[in-house]
Amino acid sequence: MSLDPRHYDVIVSPVITEKATTLSEHNKVVFRVRKDATKPQIKEAVERLFDVKVVSVNTLLTKGKVKMFRGKRGQRSDVKKAVVTLAEGQSIDVTTGL
Repeated sequence: MSLDPRHYDVIVSPVITEKATTLSEHNKVVFRVRKDATKPQIKEAVERLFDVKVVSVNTLLTKGKVKMFRGKRGQRSDVKKAVVTLAEGQSIDVTTGL
């Protein structure tokens, strides 16, 4: 399998939260991905970058909240997340990085 530089563009960062950590017990890993990334692109990128077998990919789009920044109204960016289910016995250690 060849490693394409575009795979690095699809996955922005791993999500390390309490909820994402509990999902890791069920062979699931959560990543922030580009907003225009498709499920097949995410699957291929994870399989090639981490050398694992992906069973399924679920995506969700979180709309940016309106927040106050230094007394002014601002808007957080929209974020797309991907919940990647790995095959039985496979794992990704997101704390080490690429």
